Amino acid sequence: MSRPPNASRQTHVLLAALLEQPRMWRHGYELAKQTGLKSGTLYPLLMRLSDQGLLDARWTESDQPGKPPRHIYRPTAAGLAFAREQRANLNVDGLPPKPIKSSV
Repeated sequence: MSRPPNASRQTHVLLAALLEQPRMWRHGYELAKQTGLKSGTLYPLLMRLSDQGLLDARWTESDQPGKPPRHIYRPTAAGLAFAREQRANLNVDGLPPKPIKSSV
């Protein structure tokens, strides 16, 4: 059972990067450089979004002989819709709104 998509700051940063070129396949390293997310944050997030059907992921052979295959990612149609919805829900600071705490 996969987790529901979250609205963390890291998720928003990654989705914003993916929306810049939504049909382009991207390597995790490239996304890490663009977003500033550390690998321990980025790769679990990529795997989770892929498991939720929001990203397509596939292996690709390296252009350089002797280098191992690498994962590449791009948003699915559902992922694009989710990313656009999340972008629309950002506050003026470009951050997700803070959850409302219940006083019950």
